[in-house]
Amino acid sequence: MAEESKVTLYGYWPSPFAKMVEIALKLKGVPYEYVEEDLTNKSQMLLSLNPVHKKVPVLVHNGKPIAESLVILEYIDETWKNGPQLLPMDPYKRAQVRFWASFVQQQLQDSMIKVAMTEGEAREKLVEEAYEKMRLLDEGLKSFFPDGNPSIDTEHLGLLDVVFVSFFGNHKVHEEVLGFKVIDPEKTPLIHCWLKALLDLPLLKETLPPHDKMVAFIKFINESALKSSTA
Repeated sequence: MAEESKVTLYGYWPSPFAKMVEIALKLKGVPYEYVEEDLTNKSQMLLSLNPVHKKVPVLVHNGKPIAESLVILEYIDETWKNGPQLLPMDPYKRAQVRFWASFVQQQLQDSMIKVAMTEGEAREKLVEEAYEKMRLLDEGLKSFFPDGNPSIDTEHLGLLDVVFVSFFGNHKVHEEVLGFKVIDPEKTPLIHCWLKALLDLPLLKETLPPHDKMVAFIKFINESALKSSTA
């Protein structure tokens, strides 16, 4: 049976894209083998499994590779019916989840990368742009939490929860390294409450990369980017 066939995930420990797949597999109770990739020296196996993008994550199920994190999340949801349903049945609600998940993965992630690669006045401008995008998401979340009080447990986690906590569960790392409050309770109160509720869940908190290890990684990325820009 497909549900009982071998599952292998190719990932990279600090990658939020790979991390969201890990979380989804754990939520569904799917046993899997994890293969850590060195993205500075990608394995021939990874290149053969994902010849188009040549990146993680790649999920291999029953010998068949699936690439792209959001595609993988939907595949997991459709293949394994145990555990929480990641996407709602209602077509409109499902479309809204997909829209905001894409917004987090593309718009917010892009803003954070740009902030990490700049300094001074340029960074201040990019930080404001990031806050504006956060405010848009905060407003959009009102349709998911109309009472303004996110109450979440592992039995009712959805795709948007998984995506957001994968990217911003380590938000204090960015605050420590980059010097600004990524999740501001005054600017985006609903996001703040939502993320706090997510991080109160042991499965999510334990799956995220260790704080100190992420601090060292983000510092390295930040310093490397700044050196390159002044070279």
